[in-house]
Amino acid sequence: MKRAYEPVPLLIDTVGPELTQIWTNIIENAVDAMRGQGELRVRTFCEDHYVVVEIGDNGPGIPAEIKPHIFDPFFTTKDVGEGTGLGLNTVQTIVRKLGGDIQVTSQPGDTRFQVWLPWLDPAEPEKQSA
Repeated sequence: MKRAYEPVPLLIDTVGPELTQIWTNIIENAVDAMRGQGELRVRTFCEDHYVVVEIGDNGPGIPAEIKPHIFDPFFTTKDVGEGTGLGLNTVQTIVRKLGGDIQVTSQPGDTRFQVWLPWLDPAEPEKQSA
């Protein structure tokens, strides 16, 4: 696993279980796609007042005909009994609830999920929730 984190803490307004759900679903899908072999990459950075967490892998990629459906509820490419098709739909729902966005780029050998969440500037405490 390769990691490239922003050198300073990046703050967002949410609770831990929501973030855990996001990262777990994306990372499990990446590991499944690579069939347990390959390279998982996690990178964080700030851009345009957003914290961006990018999770990438070097698996086979998402076929173009499937990509428009990956966030649809109950859509899965896994065998019966292996997936419900709710993981990425749940991720998208949480990210949108938090005022963020999720973007996906994919080609064979390089799939990247970027989760964009509003950044809390520590210099502006009035914007932070109690």
